[in-house]
Amino acid sequence: MDAPAEEFHAFFDRYYADLSRFAYLLLGDSEGADDLAADAFVAVWRRWDTVRAGGHPLAYARSVVAGMARTRLRSLVREHRRIALFWSHRPDRVDDPDVPAVLDVRDALARLPLRKRACVVLRHAFDLSERETARTLGISVGTVKSQTSRGIAELERMLAPARAGSDRACETVRALSAGPAGRGGW
Repeated sequence: MDAPAEEFHAFFDRYYADLSRFAYLLLGDSEGADDLAADAFVAVWRRWDTVRAGGHPLAYARSVVAGMARTRLRSLVREHRRIALFWSHRPDRVDDPDVPAVLDVRDALARLPLRKRACVVLRHAFDLSERETARTLGISVGTVKSQTSRGIAELERMLAPARAGSDRACETVRALSAGPAGRGGW
């Protein structure tokens, strides 16, 4: 082993626990702290020649840990904000789903060919426009229109015998064929 590698290994052995503890105090999560300390040592190793020449490798390593912790904490804050925003936009009252109807519709969807299924789901479950659906799938708007229409028709045919016409599964498919404004959500 060459001298720089030996120096780095000695540095690692001496300071890993300290840097891991520093990361823990910044993050408050022991598992995340160990990962962060390991990531910091990888970053230090990549620049080891420059770091050791600078004369303060521990200070540099601590600054790497602090920077990585700051990045992780910012990511966590953004994630918590997105989750809070999602839950704040949910309606206060949601009707309980008709579980058998939902299972019937999911089963029928699974039997559709992939392109039809993708068109129906993107258009009606995700409320994408025809143009957005076409762009997402890499197909023409006309193909989206025809595949969606045919997919809905196939769903109605598949569900009619199983659910005797007046059940909620058929109502769900009829609401789908009416478009985003015509359905109660699924």
